[in-house]
Amino acid sequence: MNLVRKYDEIIRYIIAGILTTIVSIASYNLLRNINIDYKICTILSWILAVIFAYFINKLFVFKSQKNNIKEFINFILARLLSLFIEFIFMMIMVDFININDRIAKLIVQFVVLVLNYVFSKFFVFKKI
Repeated sequence: MNLVRKYDEIIRYIIAGILTTIVSIASYNLLRNINIDYKICTILSWILAVIFAYFINKLFVFKSQKNNIKEFINFILARLLSLFIEFIFMMIMVDFININDRIAKLIVQFVVLVLNYVFSKFFVFKKI
């Protein structure tokens, strides 16, 4: 029980991360199924996932009581950095290594999940 309490935030983040990943991958696949270019799908699925992630991280993971625009802007800035990294990884895997874009998207999500936790914990929802 002490382990659960000790790692409570990480456990909640993993749950939130899984749900956010589902939003990202589901929206990406829906858009790909209507033949939208994978680069556009990456950006659109990112937007949907970030909106979902902000609220689930704020309320469920980090339980932030702040109600200000600075927190939201910091969240968006941190996620823009992870979008940039995701976009570069996607282009490398799809255009240069020739990995199927849907498989590449799944692989990249694990990297993004870790980066987003670090950014959120130490930059966005840091406790003062």
